[in-house]
Amino acid sequence: MSSLKEIVLTNQEAQIIFGKHDENLRLLEDLLGVEIFARGNVIKLRGEHLQVEKAQKVIENLRHRVHRLKYLSPEDIFDAMPEDVEKEPTEQKPAEKITDSPDAIIVRSKRDVIYPRSLHQRSYIRAIRKYSLTVGIGPAGTGKTYLAVALAIESLRNGLFNRVVLTRPALEAGERLGFLPGDLEEKIKPYLQPIYDALFDIMKYEELKRWSERKIIEIIPLAYMRGRTLNDAFIILDEAQNTTGEQMKMFLTRLGANSKAVITGDITQIDLPLSKETSGLVICEKVLEKVSGVKFIYFSEKDVVRHPLVKRIIKAYDTYQKTQAKKGFADKSSEKG
Repeated sequence: MSSLKEIVLTNQEAQIIFGKHDENLRLLEDLLGVEIFARGNVIKLRGEHLQVEKAQKVIENLRHRVHRLKYLSPEDIFDAMPEDVEKEPTEQKPAEKITDSPDAIIVRSKRDVIYPRSLHQRSYIRAIRKYSLTVGIGPAGTGKTYLAVALAIESLRNGLFNRVVLTRPALEAGERLGFLPGDLEEKIKPYLQPIYDALFDIMKYEELKRWSERKIIEIIPLAYMRGRTLNDAFIILDEAQNTTGEQMKMFLTRLGANSKAVITGDITQIDLPLSKETSGLVICEKVLEKVSGVKFIYFSEKDVVRHPLVKRIIKAYDTYQKTQAKKGFADKSSEKG
């Protein structure tokens, strides 16, 4: 049965909830399966009765959020969704979101508090706080880098470390560095951009610029880590699946006194040329599995917190790869027969 609902917002609520060029409304339409019409500060919802009721609750949830936020990110919108919207069936209960939660990350900047959004994210946060070396392995969009960066900022504010060093291998994944315009620094910057994206989302620009100029926050290619010893530092190695075994060993031996390291990567997206090199992350997983002081946390597509379509894409690729592997095994068996 078709239904129509009208919601009147304040001007401030409308501006934040609608988003730039009404992009938030388009996302809500995709998630909730209803038509959303906006005029001035009035929203009209049209669709099946149950979907419209659900959409109305989501809009009300967002109204409560906008009073403490200057804008809504896709993550804020996903958080406002009812439990049965774009969630995989699971026996796990979502992480509680309470201000005094011991798992909340207090960054006190552009983002004030960041909460875990799955049990694996909660385990990841606890592991990073407890262990000298934490390795987060899983698909894109599960918050591995974002949460590590947030915890690094929190640690700086709490005086646990004097600086944060963020690094990535500048691997040429199908494109050659030499063909990019600019000097070496300009050529390398695109490879480090995902780390900048996380920092820009968490921190105020002025504060990030000030900390970067003072080398409190340092963002460098992995090759620049060679020969250094990092004391009193929180170190993050991102995209670790694209390190070689030698590079990974080099990184791990950079740890100095009172330092903490987080390694993140996705072993299903290894871009090493022609697969001649064995991934340093895969080797690390085997070598350090039983080493005291090291903790491995594994994420799955159920932990993806980007657009819900990303979760479905990852699942589809996983299914395809398993099907191809079975097909290849069957072909080999028939050849032997």
